[in-house]
Amino acid sequence: MHVFELLLILLAACVALAVLADRLNLPAAVALVLGGMGLAFLPGLPALVLDPELVLALFLPPLLQVSAYRTDWPAFRNHLHPILLLAIGAVFFTAGLVAITAKLLLPTLPWWAAIALGAIVAPPDAVAAASVLKQFKLPKRIVTVLEGESLINDASSLVLYKFAVAAVGVGTVSYGHGALQFFGVAIGGALVGWLVGRAAMWIFTHLHNTLLDLAITILAGFAAYLLAEATHASGVLAAVVCGLVLGRQQHAEFTARTRIELVAVWNFLEFALTSLVFILIGLQLRDIVARLADDDLRQLAWLAAAVSVTLIVSRFVWVFAAVWVTRALSRQLREQDPAPWRHATVVSWTGMRGVVSLAAALALPEPFPGRDVILFLAFCSIFVTLVVQGTTLGWLVRRLGVTEELTTLPEPETAQARAEITAAALEAVREHLDGPEATEHTEAAAELVQEYEVRADRASIEGQDLETRSSQLEAQQRLRLLAITAAREKLAERAETMDAEAHRAMGEELDLEEQQIRRALESG
Repeated sequence: MHVFELLLILLAACVALAVLADRLNLPAAVALVLGGMGLAFLPGLPALVLDPELVLALFLPPLLQVSAYRTDWPAFRNHLHPILLLAIGAVFFTAGLVAITAKLLLPTLPWWAAIALGAIVAPPDAVAAASVLKQFKLPKRIVTVLEGESLINDASSLVLYKFAVAAVGVGTVSYGHGALQFFGVAIGGALVGWLVGRAAMWIFTHLHNTLLDLAITILAGFAAYLLAEATHASGVLAAVVCGLVLGRQQHAEFTARTRIELVAVWNFLEFALTSLVFILIGLQLRDIVARLADDDLRQLAWLAAAVSVTLIVSRFVWVFAAVWVTRALSRQLREQDPAPWRHATVVSWTGMRGVVSLAAALALPEPFPGRDVILFLAFCSIFVTLVVQGTTLGWLVRRLGVTEELTTLPEPETAQARAEITAAALEAVREHLDGPEATEHTEAAAELVQEYEVRADRASIEGQDLETRSSQLEAQQRLRLLAITAAREKLAERAETMDAEAHRAMGEELDLEEQQIRRALESG
């Protein structure tokens, strides 16, 4: 079977499994991994051998870039302390405990090989976290911390992983050199990502073609990752920083059409790549089982269970210890959140592993001690954390009540910003009418002023008391949807009598207005 045909079959399977997951109210990642495991044993399906370097280079840059592109930078910056505690501290702590567990239960495994195993399975996966978290309306602080952690922890774990793999071959290592290498790789990756992001923004200022903008946006993440890896820096951090730069500058450099179409392009790429990641994880089961056919399956099962439990427990220990220490040192935190254990429990339970762990295990050289066992343990860790934690996270969130209530009004800061934006637009129009460049079309200009005055009144309503205005605004938004539906039906009737380009343009206007209303209803 040709690779292209196999890829089409896998994409079709991804769509079917995603629909099934939606019907069964399961995280898509879980359904895709289980589906891949089932497909792995279908007769006639060829073995799919993954090149680990290709997996990392193909999947990580765009997925990390789009996550960083959407990141709320002010919130990320404000929560940098807990993010770093998880992305660096929790990774090294978990890697150490896993290494100790593996060494105790498998004494023949060298210490540095055990540490390599710990580095492989330590970082929760950005793709897995996003796949599961998007189904819940969690408090913004939790989402910011978890998404921020998943953007950085891959870099810290991969540096530790490369250090451990090198140590197996050398036998003796310098810890001072390792620490210096860690910071050098991180700083180098961030610098490369910033430079590539700024170069891409410079190119955007000289282009006026949406298709080219979209292509360069996608290529920028790959360029940052590959350039950083070529210079022995962190490709992961490079892709993340590049995405942050693009996200921060999008309203200054991108055209409105580019921003709108970029959402659709990224949504498709994210679905396709994320789905393929998880189904490819499941497809590796047949090869892993074949490699271990001569081993004691009972002992391997016990070892896999011990490592998986260590992963879950170590995250609980680290998160609760970090919360206790930071609260002990900060009176303000104690006053703001008198019962933080609910949030800490949710954060502790969102430790799903994914593609980085699998790719790192596959990248181990063939003569590496315990390679097959490490690959098996990595797969089991991914499977257990995705299936056990992924399927129970929703129940835990509802049980603890760690959710935000959906409202039809925006946050006070959002309402204030909308009012200021509308006021600025209204003032600009009025100044133009009073200035020397005012046109003779005063009647049309007056109608435009009235339109902006209506928007200003609506913005001021949004900033009023939630309980008194929420139902009224929701009713207005739903009436606008009703009006748009009627307008679209009437437009459809004129499809044969209107110019096709004009018909398409009017349809896009209705689509954009509907999208704006539905986004307001969904996010509040």
